[in-house]
Amino acid sequence: MKRGLILIFGCMVASIYADNCVKCHTDITPGMVKDWKISAHYEEDVSCADCHGEEHQNNTDFEKAGIPTPETCAGCHEDQVSQYKKGKHSLAWAALKAMPTTHFKPMELIDGGKGCGGCHKIGIKSEEDIAQLKEDGHHFGSGSCDACHTRHAFSLKEARQPQACQTCHMGFDHPQWEMYSTSKHGVRALLKQNGVLPEDTAAPTCQTCHMKDGNHEVRTAWGFLAVRTNGLERYPGESDEWWANRVTILQALGVLDPDGNPTLRLDVIAGAQVARLTAEGFDKERNKMIEICSECHSENYARSELEKGDQIIRRGDELLAEAILIIADLYKDGLLEKPEHYTYDFPDLLAFHDAPTPIEQTLFVMHLKHRMRLFQGAFHNNPDYTLWYGWNEMVMDLTEIKHAAKEIRKDAEPNNGGFFSKIFK
Repeated sequence: MKRGLILIFGCMVASIYADNCVKCHTDITPGMVKDWKISAHYEEDVSCADCHGEEHQNNTDFEKAGIPTPETCAGCHEDQVSQYKKGKHSLAWAALKAMPTTHFKPMELIDGGKGCGGCHKIGIKSEEDIAQLKEDGHHFGSGSCDACHTRHAFSLKEARQPQACQTCHMGFDHPQWEMYSTSKHGVRALLKQNGVLPEDTAAPTCQTCHMKDGNHEVRTAWGFLAVRTNGLERYPGESDEWWANRVTILQALGVLDPDGNPTLRLDVIAGAQVARLTAEGFDKERNKMIEICSECHSENYARSELEKGDQIIRRGDELLAEAILIIADLYKDGLLEKPEHYTYDFPDLLAFHDAPTPIEQTLFVMHLKHRMRLFQGAFHNNPDYTLWYGWNEMVMDLTEIKHAAKEIRKDAEPNNGGFFSKIFK
């Protein structure tokens, strides 16, 4: 009897608190209240306090309103949060902070969420991270689940649409939306949404391929950097030439030193899971994708198309490795000044925005823009991105780098019309 009275009293207090929230916010933020009232949370009597706590009571203590973290959501959605924690989305914040170039940007773009942080905030943040964000005035950057399930409606129907992925997966180094939406997959999905094609039409969305059966453990075979190894050795079945090119790329990523030995940055790369460092890890994700593709295509066709994507990466790696070595040789010969924060006589592909010369900037664009378009276009079935925005641009980048290197070496030669002879001509 006593326990029942306590529960009833607790529900009454929660109800009064919720009524106060709704009454105030209907005037201050009516859109927020409208979204909550159309949500499943409203139907299930999930109150404001369930997600935000009870410390915020009026318009003078709004900073006391808790911002829901994945742990908050796990109270009701344990399976989904558990899956999310195993996938790459949960590592997005760690990957952002691990990038050297992050720390050369205005923090409004990072912690303030007006640039990289606006998407990478989907990742898990520690209590220390959240406390620091609040101290720096970024009170609203600690959420994660709301990156896809837009607050306060948290609509499943919205989150299941391919457009839900569009905000983050577009643009400079990851234009998956542009590739997908103009591919045959994306076109059919749009026609299905518009009612042109029947509801039972096979029209894959992002979620179809990357979140099978709603599984929140999102991960791809190649990883973000399209680099794979087998315990820092050649992946089974690969050519020695491709592995040599990848070693060069790993050195430029700072994962291997000039002698081919692992560096401390390897642990960061492994922790953020932006590369596949074991054959088992790669094969697990590849086999999952083959199974998904085989629901619409033959397994033979699926394997063939995915292997074409692998070979596209091999071709791109040939171009990128050659460009890296050209600039590395300029460092070694003292013809190009290596930035002080570069550890080795290699260009640092993870410290790109601060590249001090045009030739180094061209390499940065070659790696993070055009190589991305090359392999991502292949795996998203977009031939135009693969060829014209990927391969063709990489070839042009390499041509520019070769020409610039030739000019730098020419200017360094005495009495050949170089820099000083031009001044004193």
